[in-house]
Amino acid sequence: MTFLPQVLVFLIAACVAVPLSRKSGFGSVLGYLIAGVLIGPWGLRLITGVDALLSFSQIGVVLLMFIIGLELQPSRLWALRRTVFGIGALQVAATTALLLLAARALGVAWVPALIAGFGLSLSSTAFVLQMLAEKKQLTTHHGRAAFGTLLFQDIAAIPVLAMLKLFSGGAGGAPGTGLVPTLLVIAIVVALLFLGGRYVLRWAFGFIMHFGTPEIFTAMALLIVIGASLAAELVGLSMGLGAFVAGMLLADSKYRHEFEADIQPFKGLFLGLFFVAVGMSVNLGLLAAIPLQVLGLTIGFLAVKALVLYGVARAFGLPVPAPRHFTVVLALGGEFAFVIFATAAAYHLFPQQTADLLTLAVTLSMVVTPFIVMFNDRVLNVRTKRGEVPDFDTITDTGTAVVIAGFGRFGQIVGRMLRLQNIPFTALDADLDEVNAIRRFGTKVYFGDASRLDLLRAAHVADAKIFVLAIDDVQDSVRVATLVRSHFPGVEIYARARNRHHAHLLRELGVKLSVRETLYSSLELTRNVMEGLGLSAHETRHVIERFRRYDRELLDRQYAVFRDEKQLLQTTRQVAQELEQLLSEDTQKGR
Repeated sequence: MTFLPQVLVFLIAACVAVPLSRKSGFGSVLGYLIAGVLIGPWGLRLITGVDALLSFSQIGVVLLMFIIGLELQPSRLWALRRTVFGIGALQVAATTALLLLAARALGVAWVPALIAGFGLSLSSTAFVLQMLAEKKQLTTHHGRAAFGTLLFQDIAAIPVLAMLKLFSGGAGGAPGTGLVPTLLVIAIVVALLFLGGRYVLRWAFGFIMHFGTPEIFTAMALLIVIGASLAAELVGLSMGLGAFVAGMLLADSKYRHEFEADIQPFKGLFLGLFFVAVGMSVNLGLLAAIPLQVLGLTIGFLAVKALVLYGVARAFGLPVPAPRHFTVVLALGGEFAFVIFATAAAYHLFPQQTADLLTLAVTLSMVVTPFIVMFNDRVLNVRTKRGEVPDFDTITDTGTAVVIAGFGRFGQIVGRMLRLQNIPFTALDADLDEVNAIRRFGTKVYFGDASRLDLLRAAHVADAKIFVLAIDDVQDSVRVATLVRSHFPGVEIYARARNRHHAHLLRELGVKLSVRETLYSSLELTRNVMEGLGLSAHETRHVIERFRRYDRELLDRQYAVFRDEKQLLQTTRQVAQELEQLLSEDTQKGR
C-alpha cells in the first residue's frame, strides 16, 4: 500500500497544474512538466524515486505508439514514404552531422560526438503529437510532415541503440561483433509480430468477442500492447516501435475502433505520468552549478536543429507558413534521447556527467517549447498575415428554404442551379480563403463553421426545409449531420458523400439521400468513352442505367452489413457477379 500516497500526490499535482496551464494557453504537457518539477527531488521532494517512475511511465509512450499504429494502415505508410524516408531521413542525417562537427570543434571525441549529435537530432513523439492533437493540427501540412519525421526518428533509434552495445563490445566480445546475429533476431521478431497480428490475434479477439466480457477484451488489448513491446525490447528494439508494429498490423481489423476506445483512457493517464517523471528528472543542481554550459548547449542544439528543420521543409516544398510551424514543433529534444544517453553512459562511451548534461538540455528544450509555440502562434503568425482571421460572419438572412453547408466545388454547383430557379439559399463555408474567392464573383456566402450549433441557429436552419450537406471532410460531415439530426429533426438532409463508406455512415445517422460526389461524373465520362468506341447512344444509356440501378442495390445491401468486413466483401462479390451476368445477357440479346 506504500505506493498509494505517491499516486495521490501525482493525481493532485496533475489536477491542479494541468488545468491552470491549459487556461493560461500553454497546453497540458507543460502543466505535467511543471507538476513534476514541483513534486520531485528539486522541488517539494514529495516523490523521489524518479528513475523507477520514469521507467514505469514509458508505458504511456508505448500506448501512444500503439494507437498511432492503429491509425496507420500499411498502405498508408507506403503513401507516407516521401515524408518518412525523405524529410525524416534528411533531417536526422543533417542535424546529426552538424552537431557532430560542432562537438568535434569543442574537442569531443568522435564516438561521443556522434552519439550526442544523433540523440539531440531526435524529437519527442509523445510531446509533439499530444501538442498537435490538442491544437487539431495533425492533418495540416506541418502536422503530417511532423508525424512522418517522428516516425523515421523512432525507427532510426533502433539500430543506433543496437550499435551502442556493439561499440561497447557487447557481452565481452570485440566492438562491432554480433551485428549479423542481432539483425537476424530482429527480423525474426518482426516476422513473428506480423504473423501473430495477422492471423492469431484476429482469431483470438473474435473468440473473446463471442464468449468473453468487455473487461476481458480490454485486458486482451493491453496484453497485446505490452507483449509486443516487451518482445521488441528483448531483442534491442524500442518498446514503442514494438507497440507501433502491433497496432499497424491490427489497423485493418474490424475491431480497430474497439481497441482504440479501450486503450485511450490508459494512454492519456500514463502519458501524463511520463511527462511528470520527465519534470521530476530535471537536475536543477547541474543547472545551478554550470548554468552557462547548460543554457549554451540547449540554445545551441535548438538553433542548429531549427535551421535544419526549416531548410528541409522548404527543400521538400511545404507551403508557407508550414515550414515555420514544422520547425517550431520539432526543434525540441525527445524521450529516446534519454534512453540513448543513459545507455551510452552505462557502456562507458562517455561520462555520466555528460549524459546528465545532455539529458538536462533535452528536458529544458521540452519546457521552453510551449512558450516558443505560443510566441509563434500569437506573434509571428500575426506579423506574417495581413491581418487577424476575422470572427465568423454575422448572418443577416432571415431564413431560407435551403441552407448549404460547405460551399466549395460541389456546393457551388448546387447554389448556381438554385439561383437560376430564383430559389433563395443560405451558404456557409469554414474556409476563409474560399469564401473570399467566391465573394469576388459576387456570390453571397457566409464565413462560418457549420459544426457549431450557435451558427446553425443563426442561419435559421430550424426554418429551412432542406439542409444541403456538401462538406468535403468525412469526419466534419458526419459531425454536422449528427448535430442537425439531433437539434433540427424536422429538416431533411441532402448530403454529398465522398465514398460508399461515407454514404453508409450518413445513412446510419438517418440521412435518407446522399450522392457520391464522383458517381454521376464517372458515369457521364463512361458514356462518352463507350460512344467514342462506336457503341450506339441507346445501347450505352441502357448499360449505364442498368449499372446505376445495381449500384444502388449494392449500396443498400452493403449498408446492412458494412460493419462486418467478411459479409461486406461477400455481398460485393455476389452483386458484381449478378451484374456481370446480366450485362453479358444483354450483349448476347443485342447480337
